Amino acid sequence: MNGIIDAGGGLRGIYGAGVLDYCLDKGIKFDYCIGVSAGSANMASFLAGQKERNCKYYMEYSFRKKYMGFDNMLHTGSYLNLDYIYGELSAKDGENPLDFDAFSRSESIMKVVALNAETGETIYFDKSDMSQDNYDILKASSCIPVFCEPYTVKGVPCFDGGLADPVPVEKAFADGCGKVVVVLTKPRDFIRKQKSDARLARILKHKYPKAAESLMLRYKKYNGEVALAKKYESAGKAVIIAPDNCCGMKTLTKDKKRLEEMYAKGYKDAEAITPFLKP
Repeated sequence: MNGIIDAGGGLRGIYGAGVLDYCLDKGIKFDYCIGVSAGSANMASFLAGQKERNCKYYMEYSFRKKYMGFDNMLHTGSYLNLDYIYGELSAKDGENPLDFDAFSRSESIMKVVALNAETGETIYFDKSDMSQDNYDILKASSCIPVFCEPYTVKGVPCFDGGLADPVPVEKAFADGCGKVVVVLTKPRDFIRKQKSDARLARILKHKYPKAAESLMLRYKKYNGEVALAKKYESAGKAVIIAPDNCCGMKTLTKDKKRLEEMYAKGYKDAEAITPFLKP
């Protein structure tokens, strides 16, 4: 079973959109797809066969105040308007709907990673948790702590999957994959440091102490899973697709030129997938 992981990374996720659009162009399919944060939305469009759909979200819609901004935070407590992104825009009668019928027809397994905000446990949602115009699991996986209030799915408040299992290599192989494409949105040799999450964790711990603990451990999880991916890569069981640089982009950087560059990098770097998947 061939698998693909899209680790997401906010607006840097456009890199993964480029990778997946290349796969659509070349007719490359995967038996198993697992998405984290923005990577989960990329995967949904990929399985629906909707090339460049996600590009519009990164390149156009993200610049709208209704999509993200401090006005949203003042009114709802969340910087990202997840109901607008995955509801109003993505619904059947929305501006850029997910082709849910095509998505449902896909025979690929799809997993979406999120964090239980109260217990700190990892949640792996699947396709059965989605239905027409109910894309709550994508909202949950993309719910950045502190910037957003937890998004509740089936009574469980959830935060971004990047806190739970940021690069789910171990999960993909445990679920039966023989080969895995690992899509990162930071360079392959990037080492995550705890201090980058410490300030947000201090804020988060007052309301969600278990989620704050997960955030403080994210650096270990990320670094460990990337190291594991490199081991699998050395054994011929994985290939890491990652940008040589981030084009100056952080998680929520809105810059069209940089976004275009990241998309182009993803599309170009995906050329390594074809030889890797050859029997």
